[in-house]
Amino acid sequence: MWGYGGKYYWRKRNSQGGGGGRCEAIVVVFAWMSSEERNLKNHVDLYDSLLWDSLVCHSQFLNMFLPDKAADVASDLVSELVKELKAKSVPIVFASFSGGPNACMYKVLQILEGVCDTGLNQDDCRLVRNCISGFIYDSCPVDFTSDLGARLAVHPTTLKMSKPPKPFVWAANGIASSLDYVFLNRFESQRAEFWQTLYSTITMRVPYLILCSENDDLAPYQTIHNFATRLQELGGNVKLVKWNDSPHVGHYRYNQVDYKAAVSDFLSKAASVYLQKTRSLDREAMKEETPCDDEITESTQSFGASSTSGLNRSFNGTPLVTTDHFFVPRSTVGYYVGNGGGSVQDEHKQDLIRLSSAQNEDDAVKPNGVLGQMLFDVYIPKNVEDWDVKLSENAGRSRRRQGKRFIRRSRL
Repeated sequence: MWGYGGKYYWRKRNSQGGGGGRCEAIVVVFAWMSSEERNLKNHVDLYDSLLWDSLVCHSQFLNMFLPDKAADVASDLVSELVKELKAKSVPIVFASFSGGPNACMYKVLQILEGVCDTGLNQDDCRLVRNCISGFIYDSCPVDFTSDLGARLAVHPTTLKMSKPPKPFVWAANGIASSLDYVFLNRFESQRAEFWQTLYSTITMRVPYLILCSENDDLAPYQTIHNFATRLQELGGNVKLVKWNDSPHVGHYRYNQVDYKAAVSDFLSKAASVYLQKTRSLDREAMKEETPCDDEITESTQSFGASSTSGLNRSFNGTPLVTTDHFFVPRSTVGYYVGNGGGSVQDEHKQDLIRLSSAQNEDDAVKPNGVLGQMLFDVYIPKNVEDWDVKLSENAGRSRRRQGKRFIRRSRL
């Protein structure tokens, strides 16, 4: 009971039935100092009934005064969570009782934030942090003082007896006074560090459920109320449930209906928060993987250039000449008149000539002699507007440009 360090163990729903499946949701239980497994059975059964598995951590009394020992337990606990989450990411809720935050939980939070260096991989710590979806405080947090340690040491929940013997009380108070004398400055530093760590969880944007009583002699209601108020001022989503007569860590035993309803509603909310966090992280990951606009433009331009050069190189084995909108095989056109772009291709492999309306017809075609004039009148009528000229199928259908006419070359 008076040692340091601690232990942890799993209580999984599927293990009771002999199954070997993975967790779907986890409550990490930070039990009060020097507690035993049977002291947490009712709470673990409650989480089990709500389909949440439990990872229970029991810390020893001296962890409050020896942060290095608390950090060792916290490091082992984080490593255990990492192994579970690497198989499958699930929502996690931290549930603390009495001095549990002082003896272990705040060190876990420091490890996840990178404040306490224990040699764990930061990516693994980030994985655990991203899965945290809520915090439950039952009869806590309590202020970090040596006097608190003495009162916890002689409390009925620690000694498992209704009234501790007086010699034991005297010994506990003497030890507390000695600790104050030797480690006064260190206690003040730990106290400030402890509260700062708890308030820093506001950056996780998760809900809080705080369960307390006005009749609690170890966790004063005013201290807990101030903590809840400060979290709300920082923007936290806090639900405070207060009873009038339940003792320290005895709220579930004395108020089962209300306690179960509050915890059930909170765990449902935590699962919803986890889904929202997961979607947000997925969107951020997609944004990081998406190339920027400049890269997209560059790749599009290079694709267009390569495609055009490929078309220029071959068209059914024939080199192509590009104009404004069409591609015309060089071998199919004898000559053309005019400066504008555009092209046509005869369906029957006959050559075509394009004339511009800006030119004079007599200048474009000048028959010589009587026979030439006769053939000119027969084969080249004055009106060519109704001629049917088909464009290349590869070039697609296109409106005839205004001011341009096409004629067939005479075979004579």
